[in-house]
Amino acid sequence: MSKELIDAITDMREEDALQIAQSMLNAGTSPLAVLDACRQAMEVIGQRFESGECFIPELILAGEVLSEISGLVKPYLPQGPDQHKLGKVVIGTVEGDIHDIAKDIVAFMLDVNGFEVTNLGVDVPAAKFVEAVKQTGAKVVGLSGFLTLAFDPMKATVAALRAAGLNDVKIMIGGGQIDENIRQYTGADAYGKDAMAAVALAKSWS
Repeated sequence: MSKELIDAITDMREEDALQIAQSMLNAGTSPLAVLDACRQAMEVIGQRFESGECFIPELILAGEVLSEISGLVKPYLPQGPDQHKLGKVVIGTVEGDIHDIAKDIVAFMLDVNGFEVTNLGVDVPAAKFVEAVKQTGAKVVGLSGFLTLAFDPMKATVAALRAAGLNDVKIMIGGGQIDENIRQYTGADAYGKDAMAAVALAKSWS
């Protein structure tokens, strides 16, 4: 079923994708497995975008499909009683990059794991991250970027947060081309390879 869901999303068959996702959930498939299939599909779409095989409208449609599937999945995730929020996280896709799918999965997973998330969206300048951290008092920042052009804006955002005196704020980065070398280049505190890694990092810092 996971492959069927991935194919439906990558083929932009919105209704089919929603029906397959709901069928998987009805059949007792782990909600995390459904989200992971979405992540895999978004990686395919992101690669197509980077190679010029698909364009902004497809990215937007794929993001809408993901948002709808997230809405289906949320009731199936274990929910505690109104639990005390573990902490505040500011997340966004850095300036120059308009990929929001992977970032939205991370924001969603942080939310359902008990964090108060401020999602700044895409193409976010460094100053906006600084402003949001000051306003919310967040101690964790997530910088997302899919394209290689995101590396320098990530580095600039880390520098801007440090220059603003926010030295107790932990910064994680993630995205399609990100690895430990890029983490060192940007000066971020950690690199999360997927949404669950991001949740684990945020929990370890809270």
